[in-house]
Amino acid sequence: MAQKIIIDTDPGQDDAVAILLALASPELDVLGLTAVAGNVPLSLTERNARIVCELAGRPDLPVYAGCDAPLLRKLVTAEHVHGKTGLDGPQMGDPTMPLQAQHAVDFIVETLRGEPSGSVTLCVLGPLTNIATAFRRAPDVIGRVQQIILMGGAYFEVGNITPAAEFNIYVDPEAAAEVFAAGVPLVVMPLDVTHKALTNRARIDAFRAMGTTVGDMVAAWTDFFERFDKEKYGAEGAPLHDPCVIAYLLQPGLFTGRHVNVVVETGSDLTLGMTVADWWRVTDRAPNAMFMGDVDAEGFFALLTDRLARL
Repeated sequence: MAQKIIIDTDPGQDDAVAILLALASPELDVLGLTAVAGNVPLSLTERNARIVCELAGRPDLPVYAGCDAPLLRKLVTAEHVHGKTGLDGPQMGDPTMPLQAQHAVDFIVETLRGEPSGSVTLCVLGPLTNIATAFRRAPDVIGRVQQIILMGGAYFEVGNITPAAEFNIYVDPEAAAEVFAAGVPLVVMPLDVTHKALTNRARIDAFRAMGTTVGDMVAAWTDFFERFDKEKYGAEGAPLHDPCVIAYLLQPGLFTGRHVNVVVETGSDLTLGMTVADWWRVTDRAPNAMFMGDVDAEGFFALLTDRLARL
């Protein structure tokens, strides 16, 4: 039986690749996409989610717009990385499939209540605002979540939006803190992992060599996306952050990590949004997250290329 998932997302080129990977994988039953403000404002993230569904040939998949701002703070976005639309690079038209009228948080709550307890995994690719709001609104659904797999945080790599914080966590640290403390089984893909899942010329050429619209689009997105990391880090390519979430569901053996305690900093201006991971278990705080530390990059890109070629 396919694993039921909800993808909570703020596309983003790497979010788009993650969504395509999920939709190309018969092991996964995507119940819906919920958009949140993050990489770009909500009006663009919900639009981008629908564009990606249409690209994958899935205009039937419901897309819901969620929270347009963090729980307590002003929205911080990342057009400097993803461009003004969030999917800059190739030319794209407007989506024709409709946006669902229901709010994303209501969809999450109703789905978790309606599906058998412990059967739905939340795959979170952006700030955790929608998830924290759902847990606040309906605490009864917390225990019904099978697990949350999210991209966010860092340990050794520390920060990419501030010296101490990764972008997704920094945008809504209060939401992240609440989700990390909720007691749901967590798997975290931090920068320590995603910065090892780098594109390079051969990997991008493999996308383009598919000879499909999806392959051409992913190659164009990654061509655009990698320019930022090449300039910032001197890296050979761009980290495909969010596809790591979906790849873990498909091939968990690609990743290694530790079950440790992770607390999100919300009270310090200097380290706001930092994921304080007790990697060396120097405290007596109980572990609350499987915090990944490494990925088999060759295996990851082999999986990604194989699956995307099916679309």
